[in-house]
Amino acid sequence: MSIETHGTAALHTEGDFVTPSIGKKRLSLKLGFSFFLFGLINNVLYVIILSAALDLVPPSTPKGIIAFCNIAPALIAKLGWPYFLKGRIRYARRVVGCCALSFIGMLVVAFHESLYSRLLGICLASFSSGLGEMTFLQLSTTYSRSVGGRSVGYFASGTGAAGIVGAFMWWELRGLGVSTGVGISAVLPLTLPLAYFFLLPRPAAFLDQSFSASYTLVPADDLETEIDDDLSTQDDVETHVEPKVTVALSAADKWRLVKPLLFKYMLPLFCVYTLEYTINQGVAPTLLYPVPTHGLISKIIHSVRDYYPLWQLVYQTTVFFSRSSISLGLKTIPARLLPAPAIIQFVILLLLVFESAVGLLPEDRKGGSIFLVFILISIEGICGGLAYVNVFYHINQEQPDPASAHNPEITKQEREFKIGSIGFADTSGILLASILAVPTEIELCRAQVARGMYLCQGL
Repeated sequence: MSIETHGTAALHTEGDFVTPSIGKKRLSLKLGFSFFLFGLINNVLYVIILSAALDLVPPSTPKGIIAFCNIAPALIAKLGWPYFLKGRIRYARRVVGCCALSFIGMLVVAFHESLYSRLLGICLASFSSGLGEMTFLQLSTTYSRSVGGRSVGYFASGTGAAGIVGAFMWWELRGLGVSTGVGISAVLPLTLPLAYFFLLPRPAAFLDQSFSASYTLVPADDLETEIDDDLSTQDDVETHVEPKVTVALSAADKWRLVKPLLFKYMLPLFCVYTLEYTINQGVAPTLLYPVPTHGLISKIIHSVRDYYPLWQLVYQTTVFFSRSSISLGLKTIPARLLPAPAIIQFVILLLLVFESAVGLLPEDRKGGSIFLVFILISIEGICGGLAYVNVFYHINQEQPDPASAHNPEITKQEREFKIGSIGFADTSGILLASILAVPTEIELCRAQVARGMYLCQGL
């Protein structure tokens, strides 16, 4: 492992930090691919575990326990790390730690047949995933805002791709058996430290090279300097050398920073995830119709059990494209419109509940009902993906607090804390949805039986 030499100063210019045209494209590609890999690999194990739920536990065990163990430890990580830990983030240690936890967790799942051992392994992988997601989003704030915004877009795109890649991987691996299939997937986290140490460009690489003479370089053998103690470029700080001073945000500082984020970012993200996962886990399993005998849909649906995987595929695909919106160069949603995806999803939830319980179209137009559900779930996925990438993009772009702008280290920690502090909003929304989904599915099935539709009882 080699340690790069980093500066300890920040530069002020009127525009974005740039590199010569020849190297700029190469750096951007490496940055994009690195953060895409971070999002993909960090989230893909979560999807694989959910996809393998039927194979991981005995038939008599409720599958909801897998979903709970796959999300609750991630929530603990997102609540604990930003709010209770102090001081500078050691990114190298975090990345290696997340890799080790995921690797060990998946090996435990693969080679132990005991239910409790497998649940422990799932909890370890979940904790690692939650900590990893927060860490990579915080890592984006160590770059200038223009570069950091693109980093968030690439990371979000990777998390969207994880839904499709994870489901496809388990479809291919399940034939090898649980031990072999999960064991093979355990090597995926090893990609994270490889990408971090050998592929990811350091923040200093995006500085204008004409200013390189202004830096005071830290010797490579300085044992107190980690590879991840890179220069965090701040747009509003004059060129100067920062002395090493141990600083940390207090509890009062963190509460001051969190208060403005509660309604602006956290509530919209929490609502979006609560609504979309209530749809996915509580409503979508009841959106069932007779098996079609003609048309394109008959080539896809061969039994009633095929409808739910179809709805999940539609959802995951649209989430991937919408989370990739920034990396594809599309404009972001204005900050004032961030609640819009949640409002749209609430309307979609009502429509799908009504379709499941009563039916929006006449009984003789089942083809139209299937198409309508397809459109509504597509919009649901688009709203969910847009909410995720735009919330984290906007918080990445927030200006520093004027009260701390004079101290680059405090400003750096504040940016890291703010983007890390809202991560629990989406995870807690998923956890609440998993609780709401059970009675929702039961009541919708009862409503269908009451009007003479028994398909939900046959699953």
